[in-house]
Amino acid sequence: MLGNLTGWHLLLVLAVILLLFGAAKLPALAKSMGQSARAFKGEMNAMKEDDAQRAASQTDNTATNATPGVTLNGVSDGTVINGTAAKPNDPAA
Repeated sequence: MLGNLTGWHLLLVLAVILLLFGAAKLPALAKSMGQSARAFKGEMNAMKEDDAQRAASQTDNTATNATPGVTLNGVSDGTVINGTAAKPNDPAA
């Protein structure tokens, strides 16, 4: 739909904008658009940093909440639990 726009179309749109806002207001309009874009970019970067920190804290919490020596399939790695050493289950023995 927008693929067949040419340079003449852009020139016509710029002329209409010039007629609507006037030459005196265009620099102020461009300045406010630039400030808005800069603020938006800053907020997006802050959100990305917050997401990265949240993801890092979630992985840290997952690691600290894990029970040492016990895996999901019930096989122990030899960690001492309640004063006795847990022995790995060896299906070959």
